[in-house]
Amino acid sequence: MGRELIDIGVNLTDAAFDRDRDAVLERAWAAGISHMVLTATSLEGCQAVQELCAADPLRLSCTAGIHPHEARHWSNASSNELRSFAKHSTVRAIGECGLDFNRDFSPRPQQVHCLEEQLALAAETGLPVFLHERDASERMLEILREYRDHLSRAVVHCFTGERQALYGYLDLDLHIGITGWVCDERRGTVLQTLVRDIPGSRLMLETDAPWLLPRSMTPRPRNRRNEPAFLPEVARMVASCRGETVEQLAATSTATARNFFDLPSTS
Repeated sequence: MGRELIDIGVNLTDAAFDRDRDAVLERAWAAGISHMVLTATSLEGCQAVQELCAADPLRLSCTAGIHPHEARHWSNASSNELRSFAKHSTVRAIGECGLDFNRDFSPRPQQVHCLEEQLALAAETGLPVFLHERDASERMLEILREYRDHLSRAVVHCFTGERQALYGYLDLDLHIGITGWVCDERRGTVLQTLVRDIPGSRLMLETDAPWLLPRSMTPRPRNRRNEPAFLPEVARMVASCRGETVEQLAATSTATARNFFDLPSTS
C-alpha cells in the first residue's frame, strides 16, 4: 500500500475470528497495517490478548481492562488481578473501560466504580487509558475532570458522539479514535463533519473489528465481518472529510498512535 497504518482497537479474541485468525493477521500486514492494539474487555480477555501478543510482540500490543458491560462482575479482587495483568510487557494501556448508558448491561453505579478503579490504576502505573463511552458523555467528563491531572494520556475509542462531547474531550487534552462509523451514510454524517475539528496530534484510527464494517466498501464481504485489513477504507473516508491525502493522514495518525501507546519501532 505504501503507507503505514496502526489499528488501535481490534477485538482479535472474538469468536468471529476463531476459524481464520492467522489469515486475518496476514491480510492486515499485507494491507499495510504495521501494528495492532488488541482490546481486552474482561480479566479472562486480558490473558487471551496477552497470549496472542506474545507470538508477535513487535506488531501486536494490547490493553488490560474491564468493559462497562462487565462492571457488574467487579470485586475487591479484580483490582489486584488487573494490576498483575497490567505489568505484562505487551500491555500499552488500561482499558477498555468507561461508561455505557445505552445498553446498561451493568448498573450505572457499578460502571462508575469500575471506571474509577481503573483510572486510579492508570494513574498508579502511568499507562494511558483506553476509554469506552456511549450515551454517557456528561458523566464521563465529570469523572475524567477529577482524574485528568493524574493520567498520562487517554483516548476515547470509537468516538461516535456529538460536537459538545468531542469538544469536551478535546478540552481535557484527550485523544480520539475513529472507526468505520464514519463510513456509514445513515448514521455517520455528523461524525464526518466533526473529524475535521480533531487536531492531527489527537486523532487515531481503528477498526473495532469484527464490528463496524465500513459501509462505504465496495464490495462488502458477505459475512459482514470487519477486520483490520479494512482500516485503509476508514483512513480514506477520514482523509476525505478532513481535506487531506490518505498519505498525510496515515503519517500523522500513525505517529500519534506510536507516541500514545509507546509502541516498539518497526525497524
